[in-house]
Amino acid sequence: MKEPTHNQNTTDHIDSPAPAYTNRLSRRDSLKLLAALAASAVLPALPGCASTPTAGTAGDAASNGHWPELELPPVTAKGYGKDPDLMTPPETPWPLTLTPAQLSLLALLSDIVVPREGEWPSASAAQVPTVIDEWVSAPYPNQQQDRLTVLSALAWIDDEAAMRFSRPFTALATPQQLAIIDDIAYDNGQTPPQFQRIANAFSRLRNLVLAAYFCTPEGLEDIGYLGNVAIAGSYPGPTPEAYSHLDKTLAELGLSEFAYPVA
Repeated sequence: MKEPTHNQNTTDHIDSPAPAYTNRLSRRDSLKLLAALAASAVLPALPGCASTPTAGTAGDAASNGHWPELELPPVTAKGYGKDPDLMTPPETPWPLTLTPAQLSLLALLSDIVVPREGEWPSASAAQVPTVIDEWVSAPYPNQQQDRLTVLSALAWIDDEAAMRFSRPFTALATPQQLAIIDDIAYDNGQTPPQFQRIANAFSRLRNLVLAAYFCTPEGLEDIGYLGNVAIAGSYPGPTPEAYSHLDKTLAELGLSEFAYPVA
């Protein structure tokens, strides 16, 4: 890994360091969001972070750039098992593993992906970092693969900030932060070789942030999702418009005999 180099612009305007992330979710609520995230169709099954560079050769630093080769202690906690009691899950099924510094960096990156917009809160305000902490701390193969990807991405971003500006990412001015993120935001044919590996890892992190956000009550309200809402009194049944649409669809499929009669 390259040693950090001093940049003459480090004495320019520096924003105040990002505030420390504060979790406001109970463990029960974060576990519920974890379950929603695991079932989310918004979260594609992308490959995790490979243990070898994705471009060039292992010895070609100019092609591959730097990469934090992390040696993470294994997560040895037990999961729910094959037949969990989802109505009364254990309060602390496994310990959370992200450090306060990692959570604060993750919160800042999450807000770059999903900033506050009008009445809709940012990702960190919706407690997305807590959901991702639950995700990467869970003792299951897919989550542990994502743990390596996410922690490698966080370490790379802080290393890159030190190399370019001699400061942690959370202490950089916003234009400096965005200069780094712009370089790794997309993994495509135009991505320089030295950023291909981190761009792939950042893509996974971005998808986790988005999927976690749209599992939260704030995210569901943002997209206008109306499901999972209790109806007071008797169920009124489908509207005439819904019946009409169903009858039309069944007719097109030659299944009109299965249409429900309207009273």
